[in-house]
Amino acid sequence: MKRKSMLALLLAVSMTCSMTAATGEVAYASDDTATEESADDADTTDDAAAEDTDAEDTADDADAADTEEASDDDQKAADEVAALIDKIYVQERNDTTDEDCKAAKEAWDKLTDAQKELVEGEEASPEYFGRDTGDASKDDPRNQDEIGENELLVVSFGTSFNDSRAEDIKGIEDKLAEAFPDWSVRRAFTAQIIINHVEARDDEVIDNMQQALDRAVDNGVKNLVVQPTHLMHGAEYDEMVDAVNGYKDKFESIAIAEPMLGEVGDDATVINDDKKAVAQAITDTACKEAGFDDMKAAADAGTAFVFMGHGTSHTANVTYDQMQTQMEDLGLTNAFIGTVEGKPEDTACEEVIAKVKDAGFKNVILRPLMVVAGDHANNDMAGDDDDSWKSQFEASGAFDSVECQIEGLGRIEAVEDLYVEHTQAAIDSIGTSDEETTDDAEAESTDDAAADDTATDDAAEETTDAE
Repeated sequence: MKRKSMLALLLAVSMTCSMTAATGEVAYASDDTATEESADDADTTDDAAAEDTDAEDTADDADAADTEEASDDDQKAADEVAALIDKIYVQERNDTTDEDCKAAKEAWDKLTDAQKELVEGEEASPEYFGRDTGDASKDDPRNQDEIGENELLVVSFGTSFNDSRAEDIKGIEDKLAEAFPDWSVRRAFTAQIIINHVEARDDEVIDNMQQALDRAVDNGVKNLVVQPTHLMHGAEYDEMVDAVNGYKDKFESIAIAEPMLGEVGDDATVINDDKKAVAQAITDTACKEAGFDDMKAAADAGTAFVFMGHGTSHTANVTYDQMQTQMEDLGLTNAFIGTVEGKPEDTACEEVIAKVKDAGFKNVILRPLMVVAGDHANNDMAGDDDDSWKSQFEASGAFDSVECQIEGLGRIEAVEDLYVEHTQAAIDSIGTSDEETTDDAEAESTDDAAADDTATDDAAEETTDAE
């Protein structure tokens, strides 16, 4: 019994182990299957992720391509406008100028804001059309017909800054129109570049010299007086005189008035009443604007005024040194004359900085010595670039403060009055010529009458003798 019991027990144990082994294999097999399925699932997920990544990359590439294409299109559109601006940024008018100005503005208006920022050419920039210089409607191009027999043609270099054109140039023209109601005041600019800019941007058409003179001829003007708003007898003045001389036989009388500062003179010591009047006017105005009673009060406060002109390679450049002489002659020790072009050389910015520094002034006020407060005043004088006068004065480290007054001379009443005086002298010269002609004619008539009387007496004597 014991033996049989033992065998039964061993058999039971054996069967149990076999079942356990079999069960273990099944479990292991299930685990392997699960692992393989998980791996397969992972591979599927990875493939899907890869496909998504590929799709994203493709989308990114497409976006990049679209962006690049859009960028190319933007630049192309901007370049086309730049080319149109460069085409009208010229000093010679031609048969297509009006159409070119219109085309440039229409192309600009079609650009997006982003495209406008890309406009860059030889002379073109976003500022050509985009800069706000004021309301052009406040100006008057004075290009009307029906002039009459007497015309007063006011000739200026010009400016594309709308506010300055209205306040400075138009201010002078309005003053002259008020002073001479029997004369039709008309306008001409000598800078075709500016004429084109104003026409393209603001649709305001201003005559150049030839157009203005042709208009006068076509309107039957008999007496023409030309008043330049130029500062001096420089290159621009000479070109204006040449243009007028070409029309001498078209009018019964022509007179050209003096520019603002009158005759030039031979050297830096030569000054005149015109220069004295302008020196007094600009310093009085600058002091008032700065809150000082006069130049002495400003000097006592350590403040100097620097008046920045344009400068010229013309022999008339001595005019700037003469203005400095005039300031000194008036006892204005804190008034200094400079020029953008640095001509004459002692009026260059670095030279003026040295003069003001050596004189001991710690505060500086910059103001244009120009009829208009245009590009030179806003950029060369008061701009933020490193080469502007304001920046150079600040960079010198020699001054506690540097401020700017951006106003042209044309809005100063005393300067306007000076132009009226010059115009009056020109009108008087025509009247004097007429009087001289009348006197000569009367004298000739008297002589002829006397000769007739003598001839009659001689004939009478001969008749008497014959009798």
